[in-house]
Amino acid sequence: MADNLRKLLIQRAARLQGRPALTSPTWGTLSYGQYRNRVEGVALGVLAEDVPAGSAIFCDTEGPWDWACEVAAACCGLRWDGAGIMVDPDILGGPRFNDEHGRGPYHEREHEVLEGTLFSGELDHAEMMLRLQRLNRILGWDHSTEVRLPLARIGSPELRAALWCALYGGCHAILEAPAAAPKGLFVRSRKLTPWDDGPFKSFWA
Repeated sequence: MADNLRKLLIQRAARLQGRPALTSPTWGTLSYGQYRNRVEGVALGVLAEDVPAGSAIFCDTEGPWDWACEVAAACCGLRWDGAGIMVDPDILGGPRFNDEHGRGPYHEREHEVLEGTLFSGELDHAEMMLRLQRLNRILGWDHSTEVRLPLARIGSPELRAALWCALYGGCHAILEAPAAAPKGLFVRSRKLTPWDDGPFKSFWA
């Protein structure tokens, strides 16, 4: 069983290699193996800059890169903080994505990312894993679960918590763009089911 967030990604990718992990309007669908590669490509770009362990980084593209960056931060032993260093756009699929200069530092971090490594606020990896375990028992998410989430809220604490829960459960997370306003005769008869963020509201507290 994984005892930190880096191992969580590695284990899910190993066990669910070809299963869908993430779907978004811009990326299409990535398998768990492909998602791990994308996260690690970001991590190599970040660590090519020789960012010290424990530093804080952040990304605010309002798209799926934000989620890849957040997981990459955890894998690098970095903290995720809105006041942290903003990830350079060149790392997000650009010329510094998957930077070979970051490969050595990334592998060295494997021994530095521990249960007590801080990740978000006062939460360390061990507490994150414990909260994910508890919430997963309530949600019952697993590799057969498809979770539809509003892309417009990707930076919110609740949606971030839901994405971590999806990774923990090995789910298929689908980030959906806002639907166009319905037109025609049947507008009044159509009902939209909003995402229930209730289970995730206290996750980061």
